[in-house]
Amino acid sequence: MTGNTEHDEQQHNGQQPGRHRRDKGVQRRRVLIGGGTAAVVGGLAVAGFASADTGTQATTTTTDSTASTQASASSGVCTLNAEVTEGPYSLDGALVREDIREEKEGVEVQYTFTVVDEANDCAPLADALVELWHCDALGEYSGFVGGNGHTEDDNGTFLRGGQMTDSNGEVNITSIWPGHYVSRAVHVHMRVHTDVTLTDDSYTGGEIIHTGQLFFDPDINTEVQAISPYSDNTTKETSLADDTIYDDGGASSGLLTLTALGSSVSDGYTATLTVGVSSS
Repeated sequence: MTGNTEHDEQQHNGQQPGRHRRDKGVQRRRVLIGGGTAAVVGGLAVAGFASADTGTQATTTTTDSTASTQASASSGVCTLNAEVTEGPYSLDGALVREDIREEKEGVEVQYTFTVVDEANDCAPLADALVELWHCDALGEYSGFVGGNGHTEDDNGTFLRGGQMTDSNGEVNITSIWPGHYVSRAVHVHMRVHTDVTLTDDSYTGGEIIHTGQLFFDPDINTEVQAISPYSDNTTKETSLADDTIYDDGGASSGLLTLTALGSSVSDGYTATLTVGVSSS
């Protein structure tokens, strides 16, 4: 497995990063097929569609993925999610699995993504591999442990993996809330692959049609970072407002819709997003 060496490495090593995000005209392309400027079905605003994206998603609203799928298929209106750098900590050959935690401690996050294809009238994209990777509570990536100043076991696979979308374009992945490292706001990396060949526990071949990053509500993130094991990470944290990748674009720039699983931060959250891609 090989890693990517783009300049995001400077951010993790404490160097001054450049502004490494694409022109907003490219990054947040609005695709309007069949008219209309907003996708709201039964009063439900669908994240990831051409709508009035805001910088903050409501944390008490659950986006119904079935409604999202129906909205995309019927209206033909969707927004391509932002294409951004994959950073230096990607590895080839991710494990295909629903739970990527490998007993890493942290606040549980249950992700649900609905992938829709602009090239096919915004219909759900089935049989696509949605891959995630992110750092642990101490800001360390598997395969690169030590980059944030901590010593721990490194098997090269923790907090990495992905799942195939079903016929509704939906996929569920369980992980933990990421920690932080110097010069970047808390985030998760994402890639969407098509035409992969599944092996016993991984995949080969295919094409990457989307590379993005996911972001979290800053108020909830502050609460998470204040509890153990996140509080053991003394590296200075970068706020979402000061991040060099996130552009305040809301859902189309990867801002997740969060719903609490209980009354305490430690109970965890669901995180949902409709991901607009183009297979052509």
